[in-house]
Amino acid sequence: MDDRIFEQMIEIRESGEVNMLDVNGVQRLAFEREFYELVNYIEENREKYWRFIMTGEREE
Repeated sequence: MDDRIFEQMIEIRESGEVNMLDVNGVQRLAFEREFYELVNYIEENREKYWRFIMTGEREE
């Protein structure tokens, strides 16, 4: 995950508008905020997304 995707994820998390375990909700909010990189990242790397949410580990 590159820095841009990480920052987008953190911005959504800090907004408190959606539970980060609600993957569809996160993607919807990301789309509304024009965070298209994050939408695609979650779609293509769902396991890495879950790993980050559950452990905080960032894979490069």
